[in-house]
Amino acid sequence: MINLITGKKGTGKTKILIDQINDTVKSTNGNIVCIEKGDNIRRSISYKVRWCDVEQFGIEGIDAFYGYVAGMLAGNYDIKEIFVDGIFKIVGKDFEAFGNMLEKLDKLTGDDTIVVFTVSADPDELSDNVKKFIK
Repeated sequence: MINLITGKKGTGKTKILIDQINDTVKSTNGNIVCIEKGDNIRRSISYKVRWCDVEQFGIEGIDAFYGYVAGMLAGNYDIKEIFVDGIFKIVGKDFEAFGNMLEKLDKLTGDDTIVVFTVSADPDELSDNVKKFIK
């Protein structure tokens, strides 16, 4: 399942994400992963969360990001939630390509894993294949 937290820069998306991560730690029976570029939220989330900085792995672009997440899921069937902060900092701002990747990721995760993204964009400017994941 894919969930998007959308809004323009400075609208509190990351704060919402941090709160969701820390709430999930209290209620999940599986592993939680947080992915970002850099380490902006590392100290704000529980030590129980597997934190990943894509810069450490040279992840750039949609295909590399998808492969990274798919590999992570293949190696650990206990991952229940993945939180991604600032997806466009990682993959670039191609809405159509992002939507295509979300569709692939949704098929990959099914109902077993929830993936939450912060998306720095006004919902009106997103492509239809992205909008359908806004809850």
